[in-house]
Amino acid sequence: MVEKKYYKWVLVALLWGVALLNYMDRQVLSTMRPAMQGDILELQSATNFGYLMGIFLWIYGFMSPFAGMIADRFNKKWVIIGSVFVWSAVTFGMGLSTTFQQVYWLRALMGISEAFYIPTGLAMIVSFHEEKTRSLAVGIHMTGVYIGQALGGFGATFAAISSWQATFHTLGIIGIVYSFILIVFLKRERPSPKPDLPKLRFKSDFPLLKVLALLFSNISFWIILFYFAIPSIPGWATKNWLPTLFAQSLDIPMSKAGPISMIAIAVSSFLGVIFGGILSDKWVQKNVKGRIYTSAIGLAMMIPSLLLLGFGHILFTVVCAALLFGIGWGMYDTNNMPILCQFVSAKYRATAYGIMNMVGVFSGAYITDLLGRSFDAGHLGRDYAMLAGVVLAAIIVILSFLKPKTNDFSDQDNLGK
Repeated sequence: MVEKKYYKWVLVALLWGVALLNYMDRQVLSTMRPAMQGDILELQSATNFGYLMGIFLWIYGFMSPFAGMIADRFNKKWVIIGSVFVWSAVTFGMGLSTTFQQVYWLRALMGISEAFYIPTGLAMIVSFHEEKTRSLAVGIHMTGVYIGQALGGFGATFAAISSWQATFHTLGIIGIVYSFILIVFLKRERPSPKPDLPKLRFKSDFPLLKVLALLFSNISFWIILFYFAIPSIPGWATKNWLPTLFAQSLDIPMSKAGPISMIAIAVSSFLGVIFGGILSDKWVQKNVKGRIYTSAIGLAMMIPSLLLLGFGHILFTVVCAALLFGIGWGMYDTNNMPILCQFVSAKYRATAYGIMNMVGVFSGAYITDLLGRSFDAGHLGRDYAMLAGVVLAAIIVILSFLKPKTNDFSDQDNLGK
């Protein structure tokens, strides 16, 4: 089955479900604060809630490079299945929590388990999809992220219908069942060049140092890291604080603000990744910088949207801004791994993306904590709008300094410079 042409799209479909669960389980907490704070009093503080969201990001970030290295060395199928099973069990456990500390440490454990998926899943997809379908395949996969993010926005709604505990229990059970479905239908990844590394050992000549040296001696990789980290700031701000911003700006309850904000972002991001993926795959066949140009166009669309989201107080205005942000984010998001493929050899891509994920998530953790304090101080909208400036900086950097020479870097001995 793996060798059949259609399996590469079956793979995308299977991993689409994983991406959905990955983001739904992590995102649902962003709208659950009103439902949970009656039972867990510490959540009445937005600053404490920011800490709760932030610990996931810090742990997730620290684990991402290690997760990428594991994915480059071992069977990606079982890395993915193990990740899904563990984070789903943790989600179920969240519904059993009775104290802030329990939720805090379970959130940290979720960060560890979820970190293994994105580098592994994306590396598996690009190993099956070459330049003609690579951005589109990644884009379709990323729509699972956005749908999961949108469904997470209904957390408060589900909690109002039943309870916040039942919401976590249901999501956990669904994920555990899906992990067993993957055992049956997900096949081993296509054979690809593996790093010429011995078994894991902790010595001064540990090959990990060689891999990191190869990556960080690549100037283009440093530029990609910066480019990935900076847009991650408004990206994670949107994931973790947009429902709260909508509730505050429009003076509506979280049970309405969560679905409105997350659906607007999810639907528009869905359109953005499909359009951006098709455009990028066609453009790169005519111009080697086509993926970069597509990504930069997407980021440019985010600048006015951030300003409108921060300062808008009318439903029509902020929803339009969210739609514009989502389209732009989708065009950017669908091209990150394909751009990386233009500079990094296939045998190091999961490791490289794990490092990218780390710097992006650390940026997100910082802004998540900062906006928690900003909310308590009454400046959430103003500080959110200021994120437009960092997006502009990212556009300038990528257009000025990132210069690919090939559509798919395949040298097995060196990394692109």
